[in-house]
Amino acid sequence: MNVLELAMDPNIRWILLATMLLGVSSGVLGSFAYLRKQSLMGDALSHAALPGVCIAFMLTGIKSLWFFMIGAAIAGAIATFGIGFITRHSRIKQDAALAIVLSAFFGLGIMLLTRIQQSGSGSQAGLDKFLFGQAAAMIQSDVYTMTALALVLIAACALFFKHFKLISFDAGFARMIGYPTAALEQFLMLLLVVAVVVGIQAVGVVLMAAMLITPAVAARYWTDRLGVMVVLAGVFGAASGVLGTLVSTVANQLPTGPLAVLAATAIFVLSVLFAPRRGLVAKRLQRARVRRDVRRDQASRVGAPEKGVSV
Repeated sequence: MNVLELAMDPNIRWILLATMLLGVSSGVLGSFAYLRKQSLMGDALSHAALPGVCIAFMLTGIKSLWFFMIGAAIAGAIATFGIGFITRHSRIKQDAALAIVLSAFFGLGIMLLTRIQQSGSGSQAGLDKFLFGQAAAMIQSDVYTMTALALVLIAACALFFKHFKLISFDAGFARMIGYPTAALEQFLMLLLVVAVVVGIQAVGVVLMAAMLITPAVAARYWTDRLGVMVVLAGVFGAASGVLGTLVSTVANQLPTGPLAVLAATAIFVLSVLFAPRRGLVAKRLQRARVRRDVRRDQASRVGAPEKGVSV
């Protein structure tokens, strides 16, 4: 099946729309997480979603995206509370708390997933797709749900853009002028949890953090303005989701999540190399121009006659 045939398939078009909107919402939210130095928070939340998915399946016995999202959201909220509790009531720093919570929740998720697969129930088939994602396995109701939630995330970021911008750069000033910074930070964390939950079937819980952070880091190389960075991160995320879905659909044995992450990584590498101001190529060219100007200036000084000396 070629790209043209894929574009003509209505089911593929819906899946492409869902993954594109997922990439946009992930890139936009990831920009604020990256600027607030909470890149690992997305990783912790995505890994914490796995035991939530498994427990939801064990309680209901059916593979329902809504139940999975509820379970993953609850697990993500517990993980967020656990990280905050550890950092507030101990001398452990946030990065260590993130690592502890991430490892514990993911280990619990793998144990529960293994238990489910050994149960012998036929309804658990395909549950492991939530590890790495399989967009082609989504049904129409899943696509509708993902599309609606992704649009809600994008709208929330647009509506609270100024608030998120202020708490990302100067939370102290935001608190001083009366902004409810604690509520805004919790709301942003809730949006991150929702973004992770939305992407569990398309990208998978293991690699969802890469979709949150990699497009944002790539966008940072291209601009100094937050608004432009957020838009570019959304564009890069959308391109990653679409490319990952297309390749996954053409090659049926390849999961969507790793392919989308590889696409995002390729965009990041291109940004590192060819961004106009921060890219490695631009920096080398700039250094070469500086050296050339210095040599020219030195040559002109050597060739110029000294003051008071007639030629």
